[in-house]
Amino acid sequence: MHLPFRATVMKDSSAAARPYRCPDLPSAPVDAVRAELAGALEHGNAVLSAPPGAGKSSRVPLWLLEAPWLEGRKILLLEPRRVAARALARYAARLLGEDVGQTVGYRMRQESAVSARTRLEIITEGVLTRRLLADPELSGVGCVIFDEFHERSLHADMGLALCLESRAVLRPDLRLLVMSATLDSHKVAALLEDAPVIACEGRQFPVEERYLPLPPAAAHSGPQALWPYMADVIAALMRQESGSLLAFLPGTGEIRRVAELLEGRLPADTRLYPLYGMLSPQEQDAAIAPAAAGERKVVLATAIAETSLTIEGIRLVVDAGLSRESRFDPASGLSRLETVRVSLAGARQRAGRAGRLEPGICCRLWQQAEEHGFRPQQRPEILDADLAPFCLQLAVWGTRRPEDLLWLDLPPKAHLAVAREQLAGLGAIEPGTEELLPTPLGRQLVKLPLPPRLACLLLRAREHGYGALAACVASLLDERDPLPLADASLALRLDRFCAPGDEHGTFRRLRQWAERMARLADIPTGNGSDASGASLLRTARQQLPHLGEVVALAYPERVALRSGENNGMAQYLMRNGKAAVLPLTDSLARQDMLAVAAVDAGTRGRIRLAAALEQDVLEKLFRSEITESEDLNVSPEGQVSARRRRRLGALLLDDAPLPRPDGDACALALCAFIRDQGLRVLPWDEPARQWLARVRLLHQTWGDPWPDLSDTWLLDELENWLAPHLGTCTDLRQLSAARLADALRCLLPYPLPRRLEQLAPAQWQAPSGRSHPIVYDVEGGPFVAAKLQEFFGCEDTPHIADGRVPLTLYLLSPAGRPLQITRDLGHFWRNGYPQVRAEMRGRYPRHPWPDDPLAAQATARTNRQLARGK
Repeated sequence: MHLPFRATVMKDSSAAARPYRCPDLPSAPVDAVRAELAGALEHGNAVLSAPPGAGKSSRVPLWLLEAPWLEGRKILLLEPRRVAARALARYAARLLGEDVGQTVGYRMRQESAVSARTRLEIITEGVLTRRLLADPELSGVGCVIFDEFHERSLHADMGLALCLESRAVLRPDLRLLVMSATLDSHKVAALLEDAPVIACEGRQFPVEERYLPLPPAAAHSGPQALWPYMADVIAALMRQESGSLLAFLPGTGEIRRVAELLEGRLPADTRLYPLYGMLSPQEQDAAIAPAAAGERKVVLATAIAETSLTIEGIRLVVDAGLSRESRFDPASGLSRLETVRVSLAGARQRAGRAGRLEPGICCRLWQQAEEHGFRPQQRPEILDADLAPFCLQLAVWGTRRPEDLLWLDLPPKAHLAVAREQLAGLGAIEPGTEELLPTPLGRQLVKLPLPPRLACLLLRAREHGYGALAACVASLLDERDPLPLADASLALRLDRFCAPGDEHGTFRRLRQWAERMARLADIPTGNGSDASGASLLRTARQQLPHLGEVVALAYPERVALRSGENNGMAQYLMRNGKAAVLPLTDSLARQDMLAVAAVDAGTRGRIRLAAALEQDVLEKLFRSEITESEDLNVSPEGQVSARRRRRLGALLLDDAPLPRPDGDACALALCAFIRDQGLRVLPWDEPARQWLARVRLLHQTWGDPWPDLSDTWLLDELENWLAPHLGTCTDLRQLSAARLADALRCLLPYPLPRRLEQLAPAQWQAPSGRSHPIVYDVEGGPFVAAKLQEFFGCEDTPHIADGRVPLTLYLLSPAGRPLQITRDLGHFWRNGYPQVRAEMRGRYPRHPWPDDPLAAQATARTNRQLARGK
């Protein structure tokens, strides 16, 4: 962190002027360690390990407000979930006999309730990160408490790392307290300068655990069979047992499915509530509020209800044993949601919900033996997340390399590399270096409470005049598609989002968020006034025709071009080279070009959110990045064709033929084709093959000055020896054997051609006076074939290459068939010839078969011809 050191710490004197004394609170198990915890924090940091129900979240911060070392400053209490932060703030305020926003308040990204009197701020983790970036010394804050740290969110890990550096450099008096129910406390303590670990017992009523796995018959029906079975278990419990019920499911789709299956099956006194992150605050509050008098409730929840929340009346828990977690794939640069088994610690937390207020029952929809394969703890988010926002915040903080900070788990290098690449592509950090160096744009982006992509979308769309639309798009995309539709059209969602009169709870919250984003980014409406309310939505709706352009600004690498159809799917290729698909029934499936906002990871990910994009708009946006080239293609037959192509990444925007390609370019293309296909595609004739073999023989025999004309060398050097002889060839078939021979001969400088004829001649003159070709390109060395009679009188085997290389002799019958193959002619005359003579003289009586071949005249003629010749 590149910050000046301050020797003094500023105090909030106005707050200090108001003494605080914690009132008597209802007893809780954590009371037993109050004095020990106070003593530990008097001298520094601490770790508190306490099970669910111990009262740590509500009591500890209220006690600490009266600690002398706090000197009237604030306490920040981090909660990983918004619904828990709101509930905890209300409960803590109620303990003080106050309303939220007085001594106790809360602050989260889209909602806050604080005042000048607030001393305890319960905040979500992203708020802490942004506060640290704006004020690294956390002025006016005396203590930061990390609650439910075992959830190991990325924001919690990062907030702790930044607080530790702030404490080391600027705020040695800042106290840090980490609280958790299921965590390796000693590992955290070591990170906190060997802070003391304080443990307390919980207050947990007995919970009867029932293992109710899916029956084998239903299990064969596939994973979807679990939800009807879960509905059966819930309905049966509500008929048989008293109290309210909390069910844990992996996601919103499963919650809706089970809710449909329970319709009409619950007792008359029972009301059904969903509970998940994307619900409005009012809907979340309704789910966790105590049931009305004479009523019970069934709450269908995601892991959001696993910790920190106490729902009055819950004594029954049904756990599907699943959770949905985001996994970032660095190979594709995409995140995907995976349904995974809950950890053992998470399963214990869920079961504990049934015993917070009275004895309860937990039904686990799996076999107990399966728990041997469960993870002990929840996997830290830092190991699986998209680290682009994380890296940009570190860059602005002043950390050049993430490993320079203190972490429980180091972020993966592959994830960091992808994050750096993405941020450099957005212009948020300097490219070409592994250090995190923020640009002016990067510093602007981090001021907006959005991921870098969406913040960039907001600023760039404002420059293009579509800021109102961008604010609405950013609000929707930041919530992981709050209006699930079968269709991928983002325009359909925005049309409803911007429509007047639709007061859907989630939309109302997101519209307020869009208005705030517009204000933070100084985005005006169509009439030039500050963006607010209906005017922002009206302007955004007018800008909907530019939706594709806006999405492309945030996701430039996902601009996609239609490439065909297959198996009921429209096929698309994205700019980054990844394939994607869209059902042909989708309203966007006939569009030639899309700007893709969300797509599944995988080989052919399904497009989930997109907008139509016109090519002229794409070319305007990315004009400086479009490349133009004249590409030459060579057909399998060796024919060259030329095309002018315009590309944006992997996308081929234009492809037009050229009338006649450049000669030099053709030669290079043909050389590349030959290199790919091999030398066999050249028009070799026998003389050329023999010439090449002769030169290779001399290179093997002498080395220099004879060149190495191996296949490897010839392929590597095609551009040097062959290309100049291709001339104006646009087809390899235009290269003649004679021209190829000329190109080869040019590889021998003077006087080597003459020496070649002397040392490795193409012909050999037999003793008979006749010349025979020497064949060089054969295994075993060069050979010459002639009738046996032509070797009469020759005792020694002939040699070439100044006597260094013997010729292999094929001694033929008068009919041209081999009688003997030898490299030792003298040995043959002495040992082999008598037998050959005995066998052949009767078969070929017209030819000479003398007793002494060395004394006979070498000849290719018959006895009669020889007689006439006399």
